Amino acid sequence: MKKVLFLMIALVAAAFGADEVVAAVEAAPAVAPVVADVANQTLKAYSMIAAGVGLGLAALGGAIGMGSTAAATIAGTARNPGLGGKLMTTMFIALAMIEAQVIYTLVIALIALYANPYLVA
Repeated sequence: MKKVLFLMIALVAAAFGADEVVAAVEAAPAVAPVVADVANQTLKAYSMIAAGVGLGLAALGGAIGMGSTAAATIAGTARNPGLGGKLMTTMFIALAMIEAQVIYTLVIALIALYANPYLVA
């Protein structure tokens, strides 16, 4: 937990440091293209970090949900073997819905990486 907290503090410090650099460079109008480039590179770096962390958390949540769903289906089938077919159908629908959430996160991560609307042109 301490490592995660330290990493979060380091990322926040880097974000504030980058903002100070951009503010200092914006004072000189001759280097405006450099400011846009620094802002774009910073945004791209943060987008990569956010995409990786977000997709990792979504995959973790999806894996936990799928495991829980499969365990509940197996337990239900063991208790009442006659309902095995209905339980399997319900399980597959639930697995598809869980996987859809992970795919939505993947789409958002790809948008953040490749079609980011906040990049300065």
